[in-house]
Amino acid sequence: MGHDRAMATQVNGIAGLTELIGTHLGYSDWLEVTQDRVNTFADATGDHQWIHVDVERATAESPFGGPIAHGYLTLSLGPVLMPQILIVSGVSLGINYGLDRVRFINPVPVGSNLRLGAVLDDVRPLDGGWAQIHMTFTFEIEGIDKPACIAEVIYRYAE
Repeated sequence: MGHDRAMATQVNGIAGLTELIGTHLGYSDWLEVTQDRVNTFADATGDHQWIHVDVERATAESPFGGPIAHGYLTLSLGPVLMPQILIVSGVSLGINYGLDRVRFINPVPVGSNLRLGAVLDDVRPLDGGWAQIHMTFTFEIEGIDKPACIAEVIYRYAE
């Protein structure tokens, strides 16, 4: 960890994004998923299921051998990690618009490291100077071949 710092791709406006359709944009840095982060997420969402927050019980009884991160915690790290991959300038506003498909493929053990990889799938012009951006996010767990989560995400940018 720490040797391969993420280098964000910088693009200018919707035209710059359009030039990257079909491109793998790169990877974020690795981020450790700590028990403190999992507990904070549980407090924020009210999801205190024992497989996430009860370390002793999860270690003794869980099929995962210990506590795991919430799937939605993994997904929520997209906006945290994405700026390490792509920076869009020349736009006045960017919003999360939604998701087309999300799969939580592999549990994320507490203490493991996650990173995000992103592919820019499509850029669709909309009325009023907006564009809809479709990307595939792949959340990888360090040292494990099968990804934690694959999500088709949609952003909207206004110029």
